[in-house]
Amino acid sequence: MTAHPARLDHPHDLVGIGIGPFNLSLAALADGVHGGLDTAFYDQSTAFHWHPGLLIEDATLQVPFLADLVTLADPASRWTFLSYLKARDRLFPFYLAERFHILRAEYDAYCRWVSGQLPGLHFGHQVDAVRWNPERALFEIDFTQLDPDGEAQALGRTHARHVAVAIGTEPYIPEPLRPLAEAPTVPVIHSADYLAHRDRLLSAGHITVVGSGQSGAEIFLDLLRSRPTGLERIHWLARTEAFAPMEYSKLGLEHFTPDYTRYFHALPEHVRDELVPRQWQLHKGIDTDTIAAIHDELYRRTLHGGWPDAVLTPGVSVRTAGRVATTKVELHLEHAQQGTRSRITTDAVVLATGYRERPLDGLLAGLDPYLRRDDSERLRIDEHHRIALAPAVTGSVYVQNAERHTHGVGAPDLGLAAWRSATILNHLTGTEPYPLPRRTAFTSFGLDGRDRTRPVPAPRDLVPLTEVR
Repeated sequence: MTAHPARLDHPHDLVGIGIGPFNLSLAALADGVHGGLDTAFYDQSTAFHWHPGLLIEDATLQVPFLADLVTLADPASRWTFLSYLKARDRLFPFYLAERFHILRAEYDAYCRWVSGQLPGLHFGHQVDAVRWNPERALFEIDFTQLDPDGEAQALGRTHARHVAVAIGTEPYIPEPLRPLAEAPTVPVIHSADYLAHRDRLLSAGHITVVGSGQSGAEIFLDLLRSRPTGLERIHWLARTEAFAPMEYSKLGLEHFTPDYTRYFHALPEHVRDELVPRQWQLHKGIDTDTIAAIHDELYRRTLHGGWPDAVLTPGVSVRTAGRVATTKVELHLEHAQQGTRSRITTDAVVLATGYRERPLDGLLAGLDPYLRRDDSERLRIDEHHRIALAPAVTGSVYVQNAERHTHGVGAPDLGLAAWRSATILNHLTGTEPYPLPRRTAFTSFGLDGRDRTRPVPAPRDLVPLTEVR
């Protein structure tokens, strides 16, 4: 294994760790900063891929195409979705298609187009550690260069004035099901790997889907459409009280604006912690079109009499689980409202149980003496999406999609990607390469005058009132 020499004399202005949509957005907007920024972005994957296991045919984004990597900060950028369509000679077909919500696979293709042309992106590089060098006033970033099989090929180190961490989320598997997911004999897979195991799942006699969000709904619908009428044999379980639609009203969507993000960030820590779980329907519900498609498909299967062999049960949690012989799984269930317990035996399980933020503690262990934490030992993150560090550290460490506890439900939302990237770059440069809007929502979320997005009206001269006699 070889080692790359350190480049202390040529530090980067910014090093990004992780190349998902959010750091790809940051890289694309950094590419357009006047005067140029020296940037480098690293990811251990061999190429850009966005949720490949969930690129189900006809599945669409839940945000409009304007929520691409750059448009909401710089609509004139060469990296917009419309620029991608033009480069692919597809602009007129898209215009005639009248699509506001594009296919998920098309968003993935767009991001791969950007990642294939942007300079300074290094795939196949696993970042191992980040440290602060007080003598050089620079961050040291150690990485391992990987070969196509993911094996270590070379070690390297680079230096940067600032760092942006966007290592994304990882699939979450509930504790009772983790041993089963690790056993190869019965397919118990997370929805993130659905397409890779789809054929195997379809060959199973009985399938259980666990999870009430958009992924669970899309997978249930895809399995339903692929099974014979009357022989569907699918059970869909959810902890939520109903298979509930996502909040998608116009004013409800204003929770995904910079105005709400600023309001949320200013709230006391304990209020933020109480608020986030109550807002689950803003981001964990199901698109109404998907709900309608599921009902239509179920209804179609009743046209000639009988009911489809599909069971949809909300309000249920999986208490424990185990293997039956070597070919089946037994799930032990509890119904919250009834207070009853039951069990089902199934041949395959799909866990649409969501994602969790990847912990940053290991990656940032070298910075631990400098990190500032809140009462729950989470990283404190300021309004610029910057981790609070000791004054001795003059550089900044920005985070993307690791700040829901400080910035609210919009942290993982693609619609805020360009705004957040612009906010980071404006702070990093100390200038304003991307002027941001003063106001983004009709809703005024607070009463205490902290909303600085609107100009304060000047006091008016009042005419004294006289009593009419």
